[in-house]
Amino acid sequence: MQISMYQATVPVFIRMLGNMGRIIDKAMAFAEAKRIDTAVLAGYRLAPDMLPFSSQIQIACDTAKGCGARLAGVEAPKYEDNEKTLPELKQRVQKTIDFLKTLQATQVDGSEGKQIVLKFPNSTFEFTGLNYVLGFAQPNFYFHCTTAYSILRHCGVEIGKMDYLGQS
Repeated sequence: MQISMYQATVPVFIRMLGNMGRIIDKAMAFAEAKRIDTAVLAGYRLAPDMLPFSSQIQIACDTAKGCGARLAGVEAPKYEDNEKTLPELKQRVQKTIDFLKTLQATQVDGSEGKQIVLKFPNSTFEFTGLNYVLGFAQPNFYFHCTTAYSILRHCGVEIGKMDYLGQS
């Protein structure tokens, strides 16, 4: 049995973003119980030179929606990256899930060989669709989800591995 490009991306991103949304819910409950402004948790970082929790969630969302859009050949929605609180970040996660749910398997399947070009200020990366998914999009997505999880765990939010993995 073969796995399709759609199966390897869109449902995987939706599931993990759903897990991130539930982790954010736990962080909001933690902040309320401890009387912590949610902006404090949103701005927390593991090291001075790392991006804060808010950026980790923003980049995870951007990676998921960008990957889905590039493979499907559609325009990804643009977000302003102005979320400062956990509820705002939760909304961003949901907007991203809602966008991903608009993508159909027929739009994404067959994109293994599609040329994907990413342009950054100091570099350009060129991939085939499959190499983009396996070598860039998924590792980048999981890096930022893991870092977001780690930040909240470090702050004392009671989350564990099953919160990260979610339920099957």
